[in-house]
Amino acid sequence: MQLTETKLKGCFLIEPTVFEDKRGYFLESYNQKNFNDLIGCNVNFVQDNESYSSKGVLRGLHFQKGEFAQAKLVRVIKGKVLDVALDLRKDSATYGEHYSVELSEENKKQLFVPRGFAHGFVVLSETALFAYKCDNFYNKASEGGVIYNDKTLNIDWQLNADELIISEKDLILPTLENLDL
Repeated sequence: MQLTETKLKGCFLIEPTVFEDKRGYFLESYNQKNFNDLIGCNVNFVQDNESYSSKGVLRGLHFQKGEFAQAKLVRVIKGKVLDVALDLRKDSATYGEHYSVELSEENKKQLFVPRGFAHGFVVLSETALFAYKCDNFYNKASEGGVIYNDKTLNIDWQLNADELIISEKDLILPTLENLDL
């Protein structure tokens, strides 16, 4: 497994070791001891989530506040997405900066998004099966978000605005400037 810290401290791109032969492939997608050793802290995932979406579906940018903040380990099982992590840690040198990466069934990359970040993705393939682990349980009263098209973030979602499918809830999220953390 290869681990690379992104420009956002504590946010890591993970490339698993893949063993392929004529039968297909095998990879270890998660090993708690190896994972914690590699990132240098103890993360205990307590919930696994999965979503299925069609091309153009944009989910995000979401986060959980306060005691319900979540770290996530995200990956794509089928299809391809552009995955985005946004640093919301006020004391961070990279506050307000984002990192984006293509995650796909072909590259099998994963992204570790630590607590204090917003997260989102857009589906680039016809459909995508997206899976992620969380280190804290979801709490509806603690959910928050940042609008996907905040001009100060300048995120290139790789699709035209008319191709995006966004929930009503995500369309009314605040900008980073108006965010109440």
